[in-house]
Amino acid sequence: MLKHNRDSASKSLYNGSLPPVSERIKRMKNLIAIVVSLLSVTFSMGSVHATDSAADTQPAPSERPNILWLSCEDIGPQLGCYGVATVKTPTIDALASRSLTYDNAWSNYPVCAPARTTIITGMYATALGAGNMRCNALKHDSVKLLPELMREAGYYCTNATKNDYNFFAPGEPKAGFAQPGNPWDQCDRKAHWKNGPDGKPFFAVFNNTKTHESKIRKRPHEPQIDPASVSLSPYWPDTPEVRTDWAQYLDNIQTMDNWLARHLADLEKAGLADDTVVVFFGDHGAGMPRHKRYAGDSGMRVPMIVHVPEKWKSKWPSGYKPGARTSTPMGFVDLAPSMLHLAGVEIPKRMQGQSIFAPEFADNAYNIGFRNRMDERNDVSRSITDGKHVYIRNYMPELPHGQFIDYQQQTPTTSVWLKMFHAGKLNAIQSAFWKPRAMEELYDLQADPHETNNLADDPSLAASKAKLAAALDAKIDTIGDLDLVPESDLFQFEQKTGKPRTDYKLAEGFSLGQIHAVAKSTAANPTHLNDPQAAVRYWTLQRMLSQPKATRMQSMEQIHSMFTDDSLSVQVKAAEVTLSCEQHVSDAITLLLHHANCNNSDYYLAGNCLDCLDRYSAHLTEAHLKAIVSLPAADKRVKRGGDNLEKLLKRFKLEAMPVPQ
Repeated sequence: MLKHNRDSASKSLYNGSLPPVSERIKRMKNLIAIVVSLLSVTFSMGSVHATDSAADTQPAPSERPNILWLSCEDIGPQLGCYGVATVKTPTIDALASRSLTYDNAWSNYPVCAPARTTIITGMYATALGAGNMRCNALKHDSVKLLPELMREAGYYCTNATKNDYNFFAPGEPKAGFAQPGNPWDQCDRKAHWKNGPDGKPFFAVFNNTKTHESKIRKRPHEPQIDPASVSLSPYWPDTPEVRTDWAQYLDNIQTMDNWLARHLADLEKAGLADDTVVVFFGDHGAGMPRHKRYAGDSGMRVPMIVHVPEKWKSKWPSGYKPGARTSTPMGFVDLAPSMLHLAGVEIPKRMQGQSIFAPEFADNAYNIGFRNRMDERNDVSRSITDGKHVYIRNYMPELPHGQFIDYQQQTPTTSVWLKMFHAGKLNAIQSAFWKPRAMEELYDLQADPHETNNLADDPSLAASKAKLAAALDAKIDTIGDLDLVPESDLFQFEQKTGKPRTDYKLAEGFSLGQIHAVAKSTAANPTHLNDPQAAVRYWTLQRMLSQPKATRMQSMEQIHSMFTDDSLSVQVKAAEVTLSCEQHVSDAITLLLHHANCNNSDYYLAGNCLDCLDRYSAHLTEAHLKAIVSLPAADKRVKRGGDNLEKLLKRFKLEAMPVPQ
């Protein structure tokens, strides 16, 4: 029976007539050869595609969700869903009720450009030497941006319209990739997911600017919230200016809630709500002083709400359910790998964050924060939180958190606060912002959410501090904190070589570990003044600023000899140390005046010189002031953030600064 059936089947293939056995064998061999050939081609194509662009290995469009980002400038978690009853945010609260809300989300940087650089690369900006505010770093070709990877995977990518990144592509005529080299399908005010082709998944970003720092001080303003009703943080003085500014900040958030409602309504109207993952977040802390630009929790903590529709339940992150909250620390560095994971794209190994959609993300223990140069003022701080405590290490503790930053001073709260400090009208908590800091700060966020009681020296918390400090050190060493190298040195490297500053690490003898070890030390080892690495010499001098004057004086002649060091950054830091001891004052001022001319040095070093001269202005004569105000305020080599010298030079105008008698 079996033989009969098989023969019957064979006859049907040959129109009922069975050919000779020899012919049948020959035809069977030919058929096998054809199948083998086809399989060979298939496998060959598969092996090529495995090393090709991400698009060739991705699921079909119908198997991937759309992604909509709704970001807001300069807002912390001052929302109804985060427990702030004063502000009314019904749309955001409703979104949170059907989404996962992150209670410990950090921007990783307390200011926009480095925070957005971190978002778009999936790497801490400082790992790229791009952690200073609006720096001019060259981007290495190997660093593909998130929208580039999403486009390769078949997504239509739009951005309306924030692209405040801290780097250029080599030869790029304008910052932020607004010219050729743009990683987006569309990046302008009209960019919208609606403009994409039918059937193609989209990744669309919309950015609300109405909550920006500048809008807090915009007048006239029709108040929605009574300034008398708002609660103020204890570090601010209770003045009409502070109440008005804070109430207007909350007003702007209420207005933003309507903007969010319109975008969600667009999705519903298009029938795409069930097909779209929505991510809502702020880009760093509130645009008020001691929030934005601050290295601690109030500068880094942001609202973060992730909505994944029921249709995509298979992609829900750990702990996800409508209305759920999570205390797992999550940072901006995690956004890019999360979106790639969601889209089914392989996450590049260079990325330093984790996907929130990976089961192991639930084990994430810390958020890391970085503060570098803010506008015209240099600084270096690093911070870490586990959600319970926040630890801050200030590498330049002689500087206050509240340096005089021209743009920030335009907010009435900031200028009034500083005037009251100089007038002696503040209490200890309110004065701390304007005073030199401790090198280490530790705050209990449950007992002290405003970070006013530094517990770094509390013996009962020594173990907690040590654990956080060790975790911070490990992260800094793992990611490669290139911003521990003076910014001027990185900029000059790019100018001289045409290579991106990340190649600075390839120099013979370069050791970021040694640089970090010296930078974080509590004492200065004078033998490091002879180290072959310029950054080690620089940080040794910086550490001397924290030592007693008698200790600095022991090395004074060697420090004076460093006025001719090969590194201009070291020269300037040596001049600062001599001024701190009132030694070699004339030589130090002459050196700083020379390098304050950006044509003799570079834009960033000139800014450091003017910053130093401002802090040691008691040594300046009228002739010095006249020489300073005549210095150039622009550097043609700098394509963005080019007004810092102008801001600093304003400080030296004769009518603005008393002339020493």
